[in-house]
Amino acid sequence: MLKRLPLLCAALFALAACSNSSDTSAPPAAPVAAATAAAPTAPASVAPAPAVTTTTVMAPAVASTAPAPETPDQPAAAATVASNAPPFVDDGKWVEGKNYFLIEPAQPTSHPGKIEVTEVFSYGCPACNAFHPTANQIAASLPADAVMTYLPASFNPPENWVMLQRAYFTAQALGVAEKGNDAMYDAVWKTRELSAMNPAGTGLKPASALPTIADAAKVYAPFGVDPKEFEAVAASFATNLKMKRADERVKALGIEQTPTMVVNGKYRYTVGSAGGYAQTVELTRWLVAKEAAGK
Repeated sequence: MLKRLPLLCAALFALAACSNSSDTSAPPAAPVAAATAAAPTAPASVAPAPAVTTTTVMAPAVASTAPAPETPDQPAAAATVASNAPPFVDDGKWVEGKNYFLIEPAQPTSHPGKIEVTEVFSYGCPACNAFHPTANQIAASLPADAVMTYLPASFNPPENWVMLQRAYFTAQALGVAEKGNDAMYDAVWKTRELSAMNPAGTGLKPASALPTIADAAKVYAPFGVDPKEFEAVAASFATNLKMKRADERVKALGIEQTPTMVVNGKYRYTVGSAGGYAQTVELTRWLVAKEAAGK
């Protein structure tokens, strides 16, 4: 498992993954050329556990599309469906066990009749911040009968991922998760109002000084959300349950780092295993076509 990258050095490894580990002593190796995580540029070419409700973008769509209504708590199992994706051709370029990995057992999905593409992420992950434009590109490039969903991880409490996960599910319940995506990344990595790094930039803030859900509520206020209502929903049983199920799903999918992409609960891969940003887009479309063809 890759070691966790300290925030102070994270900007030097925009494509490196944030790993599911409490050890923050050493940075992971970047899979491709480094870029600045705090202000990423767009890429050149650009057993099953209970499922958690995720925000959905019906493709083709951009990330600012309003979220779809919440899906049932007990979704149907992932299934091969018809698609208008390009015809599936296996020319040997993408190799199972190298570029992508089989999830065993396959996990349920939330959209019967659709091919589901999921980004496992955290707003607090520098690699996710750098990958964000590519995630938007993937959502926009999917065929009409595939959907993009988002699953927030919480496995790095020292960098406030638990609060950021709670903020995401709260925003989802209030219908502003998609609208606030860019703003949340900016609040962590540009304005730093939700940053876990201390003001001097020399390390992490103590747990008692980390940004709170009330601070996150201010980020969503411009989208018409009452901060008091946001805090109330954040503290609700429903939000706590979503967080619990999200953690269970992350574990069931075998997620060890963020960002990780998952197709139809069957395949997972990362920017590193795909070979870069543009290759991640290409691999996603290939796996969608593979699912549609029933291969």
